[in-house]
Amino acid sequence: MAKNQGAILPNHMKPDCNASASCKSRKLPRRTLLELAGLAAGAAAFPSPPSFALNLGEQDKSVKSADAVMNPLSAYMSEAATHPLPEEITEKAKHHIMDTLAAMISGSTLLPGKRALEFAQAYGGAETCTVVASKLSRGAIEAAMINGVLAHSDETDDSHSPSQSHPGCAVVPAALATGEQFHISGTHFLRAVTLGYDIGGRVTMSLGGQQFEAESHWSTHSIAPLFGAAAAAGCAAGLNAQQMRWMLGYTAHQSSGLGSWNRDTEHVQKAFHFGGMTARSGVTSALLVQAGWTGVDDIFSGKDNFFQAYNPKADPAGLVDKLGVRYEVARTNIKKWPVGSPIQAALDALELLRQQRPFGAGEVKQVEVHLATHEAAIVNNREIPDICLQHMLAVALLDKTVSFASAHDPAKMKDPVVLRERAKINLIPDDDLERLMPLRVAIVEVTLADGTHLHQRVDNVRGTPENPMTREEVLAKARDLITPVMGGEKCSALLQKIFDLDKISDVRALRPLLQPS
Repeated sequence: MAKNQGAILPNHMKPDCNASASCKSRKLPRRTLLELAGLAAGAAAFPSPPSFALNLGEQDKSVKSADAVMNPLSAYMSEAATHPLPEEITEKAKHHIMDTLAAMISGSTLLPGKRALEFAQAYGGAETCTVVASKLSRGAIEAAMINGVLAHSDETDDSHSPSQSHPGCAVVPAALATGEQFHISGTHFLRAVTLGYDIGGRVTMSLGGQQFEAESHWSTHSIAPLFGAAAAAGCAAGLNAQQMRWMLGYTAHQSSGLGSWNRDTEHVQKAFHFGGMTARSGVTSALLVQAGWTGVDDIFSGKDNFFQAYNPKADPAGLVDKLGVRYEVARTNIKKWPVGSPIQAALDALELLRQQRPFGAGEVKQVEVHLATHEAAIVNNREIPDICLQHMLAVALLDKTVSFASAHDPAKMKDPVVLRERAKINLIPDDDLERLMPLRVAIVEVTLADGTHLHQRVDNVRGTPENPMTREEVLAKARDLITPVMGGEKCSALLQKIFDLDKISDVRALRPLLQPS
């Protein structure tokens, strides 16, 4: 199918370029959209605490604010494919694409990934788009869902603290599937992915981020990635400004997800919730509108709008706050360690202590780890190896590192040698650290048998924007995840191709390197 720029629409449905500054005929520079909207560049990313009792005064204020948002938002989204990105943002986007594809490939060996690939095999469908780590091809919607589950089969994918979400596991599968359907270039793909990070994160930041999730019981981990996936897919499909407006409406209607995902003990439903469901629904929104469907012109204002449904005290202006100036992909974390996010800082602290004063597991008498109260509850003596803090620190004490293989070896959880080290580790929920969230801080105190006491606090985990990983560190992580599945030669070729994305004329060139020989 050729890209649709609105030609398939009946005349009465085509956007009026004389009436709307959001039409593609009026190209607006990315850095000036916010100014043209008359919005304050410093609009707060984290609004006041959510209140779910309707307040008409607050509601009217929210509606007026949202009404001024849709024009610059839809114009920015429709122009994203044609505007060059800063060099450092292009580099960051490549890091996150590589990290997410590595998560998909390694995820194929885990239970959620296996279930996803089994479903793809049984379901069948059009053979259009790549199903990663398999020889299958499926339609764009199905491929996006399967690859989304693969990407969050584990805890190795990226995360965005301000929006309380994992963007890559939905945005990259959505951009890849839609990009393959429309044969977009590698540069277009990079811009679509970057747009997805920008839009998805701003949606839940506008709602209130972590505080919104905690007080509402809705899940930011599904809402943000869904809007990100839709934005990426809409960009890949070449939607114009009017179509982007309609697409956002379909996306809002599909937004869903409860905080109960954290009760999933096998990570299967969680993988669907974070990656599969969101990538699938985002691609669906884009393809429906690309096929000529119309809808609500502004889902963020007017009667029964998105913000009234989720949080009438939200900050709609946050949707365009510093859009084109502050790129959310640059504020997204890449995990150094293949374990759950709350464990990252503790492993960093243990590594730093060993650099200062080398010691072996046999020298350790006791380890105390302080984490934020909520974070501690997520990783306290869990039954899954890579989200169990006590287990992963025991492995790190013995192996002096943590690899993907060691973090995904259930047999180690019953190994008497590991259990002996695990008994030394005490996790302490800390209310003072809770008040610092979404900053994930860990304090690790190690007492050695000779009485030596070691103390290390980590405020900025390796891989966060404040303490970023180098290109070589990101490559090392990707090799650890990809090589056991694809082999060293194909892994090296894939990684090189990702860094050459801006030289690729068709994103389908990635397919031979994403599937086994």
